[in-house]
Amino acid sequence: MRPAVEADLEQRVAAIRRFNRFYTRRIGVLRPGFLGSRFSLAQVRVLYELAHRETLTAAALSRDLSLDPGYLSRILRNFEARRLVARTPSGADGREMLLSLTPRGRDVFVPLSSRQRDEIVSLLRGLAPGLQDRLVDAMQTIERLLEAPSAAPPTLLRLHGPGDLGWIAYRHGALCVQEYGLGPRFEARVAETAAKFLRDADRNGSRCWVAEHGGIRAGGALVMRQSGTAAAARLLFVEPWARGAGLGARLLDACVRFAGEAGYRHIRADAAREFRAARGLLARGGFRVIRRRADGAFGRLMRETWTLRL
Repeated sequence: MRPAVEADLEQRVAAIRRFNRFYTRRIGVLRPGFLGSRFSLAQVRVLYELAHRETLTAAALSRDLSLDPGYLSRILRNFEARRLVARTPSGADGREMLLSLTPRGRDVFVPLSSRQRDEIVSLLRGLAPGLQDRLVDAMQTIERLLEAPSAAPPTLLRLHGPGDLGWIAYRHGALCVQEYGLGPRFEARVAETAAKFLRDADRNGSRCWVAEHGGIRAGGALVMRQSGTAAAARLLFVEPWARGAGLGARLLDACVRFAGEAGYRHIRADAAREFRAARGLLARGGFRVIRRRADGAFGRLMRETWTLRL
């Protein structure tokens, strides 16, 4: 692994460990009793599953909670001794025993559930409504990314909605600064392009797409009228973490297809010699370079104009 990549990985590891320490402290995982009760976090999780599922075996509970069978067996024996849990033979297979909470078990669980809800409400009320939404969105993002890492996340293109153009301008500008050293003039150019699209867009001659990967915004592109016969593909980018899934090619194909359907004769795109991924994408799409020139917004890089006849 290259030193820079290894350093980035170590920074991410440190960030995740720091978050884990913060969050376990914040929700009280390390306290002797979860939610101030006489139960551990694992025991409360078992009670929760039993309270919300009608047919549940010990094997299924062990699998779904990733609990060691021996450890789970000790928890269940403890619950049975307290008369919180009962076992009954399965009607489908008499060899299987179904677990359920007893009335006493439900009397124990209900105040625990209410106490946890109250703690969450207290946490949320400490934040403004907009920050509450950001917190929930961040948690959902973590859940989506980690829930099934072995499965290929679904990808899609959709038309832009409220806030998407601002996000595209922000991420496109930030990535070009990070990856190619472009400065404020380039960021200003990006912001001006997004603002012009929103302000002057001809809805029959312009279009903007957002790429999603696993339900998360992962890239974008837009088409704008350059002249009566030429369209321009602008701000096409894909987030580093989503590259390799074919989103760049799908975005460019959407731009080309729309330009043709809108009646344009040519579509153009800007790049620089150092934008290797973008240049490769354009070349594979049939575009060719028609001009190279210095442009202050591109800093030391040479701006290239690529075009495709439709």
